[in-house]
Amino acid sequence: MNQIKLHLLKCGEVGVDPAVPFRNVSKNPIAFTGLFRSSKLRIWIPVFTYLIETPKGLVLVDTSWNKKVRTNPIKTLSFPLWFASKPRLPKGKSVDEQIAACGYQTSDIDYVILTHMDVDHVNGLLQVKDAKHILASGDEIKESNTLDVRYNKKQWKGINISPIEFVETGIGPKGKSFDVFNDGVIQVVLTPGHARGSVCVVVTNPKTKDFALLVGDTGYDPDSWKKILFPGPVYNKQDMKALLLWVKEMSEKENCKGVFACHDSNQTERIVTL
Repeated sequence: MNQIKLHLLKCGEVGVDPAVPFRNVSKNPIAFTGLFRSSKLRIWIPVFTYLIETPKGLVLVDTSWNKKVRTNPIKTLSFPLWFASKPRLPKGKSVDEQIAACGYQTSDIDYVILTHMDVDHVNGLLQVKDAKHILASGDEIKESNTLDVRYNKKQWKGINISPIEFVETGIGPKGKSFDVFNDGVIQVVLTPGHARGSVCVVVTNPKTKDFALLVGDTGYDPDSWKKILFPGPVYNKQDMKALLLWVKEMSEKENCKGVFACHDSNQTERIVTL
């Protein structure tokens, strides 16, 4: 296989307050939590994961929901997480079911990359626990072990999540990245802002220089980086602005074949070939 294939997999939906994708819809700084907000405001947005096929191996970016949310969402998530982020996972749409539909087993996955450790990105980890490596940024792992209410360690209980070993490359707003296969195809870029240890993923065809950018929750649709609109949860506003400006710059490059946000309602399931 000489081509690089990026599978855009819609693994259910999440029900959230409108202030989650766009902070500016409310002057209430905690509106994104849903506290003291009408449930009638809640919107449903997709949850995407990404399976990347390369000549050197398979990489999965994020994991979406555990199948258990279909029958017992509160117990699977915890009440605070369920209150803020309602899961919806149709049959056949869990990450392991999607991987099987692509013709692979979860044990075929060389790396699982977590863009950050919010519940709708890590809840499906148990379904891909036999992947060879599961990685997140060291800062995000540290933050997830604090008392911050946005994290719940039972989501990855018994799973070894290793810290990403970033090096100075000049890539991204912090100039640090990790080359997964040491061939320039998949670069995991340190991009704090939405969370302390958020990362983005750049997928590149080294021959053509065509690339795609996976931004996790850095933005929720193209307006996020075109208009520099913050999401609700932000760890550091200065870093968030610098990150959105970087994504905007990347999106305008001639060889950019797409910027893909995890919760973009206009995004469709398909295969992007680089």
